[in-house]
Amino acid sequence: TALFNFQSLLQVILLLICTCTYVHATAPALLDSRKTGILGVFWKFARVGERLSPYVAIGCFIMAFNTLSS
Repeated sequence: TALFNFQSLLQVILLLICTCTYVHATAPALLDSRKTGILGVFWKFARVGERLSPYVAIGCFIMAFNTLSS
């Protein structure tokens, strides 16, 4: 159902970015060996989280306040 609700889709994407960035920081070998293929998407999410971390953090704060207010 997250695919049909735009707010839920954004939440899922933000959580994936945060989770993949954490996993990559904790155990880099898990994602570095899988840069291609379907699992390469997780490596790309980790790269976005590393390079755009201030914007991802702002997005997480906005989503948190939005979720708490509704």
